[in-house]
Amino acid sequence: MWSAIFLSALAMTAIVALRYLVSSGLFAWISVRVRPGIYDGQKRQIRREIGWSLLSAAIYGIPAGIVAWGWQAHGWTLVYTRWDAYPLWYLPIAPLIYLFLHDTWFYWTHRLMHRPTLFRAMHAVHHASRPPTAWAAMSFHPYEAITGAVVIPLLVFIVPIHVAMLGVVLLVMTVMGIINHMGWEIVPRRIIHSRAGAWLITASHHHRHHEQYRCNFGLYFRVWDRLCRTDGGLSQP
Repeated sequence: MWSAIFLSALAMTAIVALRYLVSSGLFAWISVRVRPGIYDGQKRQIRREIGWSLLSAAIYGIPAGIVAWGWQAHGWTLVYTRWDAYPLWYLPIAPLIYLFLHDTWFYWTHRLMHRPTLFRAMHAVHHASRPPTAWAAMSFHPYEAITGAVVIPLLVFIVPIHVAMLGVVLLVMTVMGIINHMGWEIVPRRIIHSRAGAWLITASHHHRHHEQYRCNFGLYFRVWDRLCRTDGGLSQP
């Protein structure tokens, strides 16, 4: 049993690390193609971001691997594979629930980590990326990585979701985490300034957080920032 758990955790760590290297590498390549010189002088920072991110990959991969083993071996979790297990209308609802709950957790833990003592102990590593690059999305101190690594493994025990929709959640997590740290805005302005876009977080919104520290704490949505009056508006990365 223990060997199976170890192998599952190891495999998931490798998957998370490979996903990070491929996706961040792709968007970093796009960045330097679209904006030549954008990362000039940041080689040392990028190496540091990659190092912290690969460590974070292990911290994310271990609980995910344990839960994946439990799901396959013992039927743990509420992840399902049959399309008719729940009404079809629920399929797109589940990812929205996951993203909102993840965003809620992230907002409040993120604000907490900006208290001086916790900032120095946990969050300063992430803010050492000035300005952030496409490699910075997972550049966390291990303590901070733990706060993020537990969310999805816990939610799969609480909120039913089809395995394909769980893949959608992971895709959104990956892409938004990267594009929000790219150092420039890849999302078209017409979307950002649309009614729906005004509630979404993109690089223009998150970059201001890296500039001012005391605003824009959300991950996907601006709901909690607006409700709690911590929305500092958009920057011009």
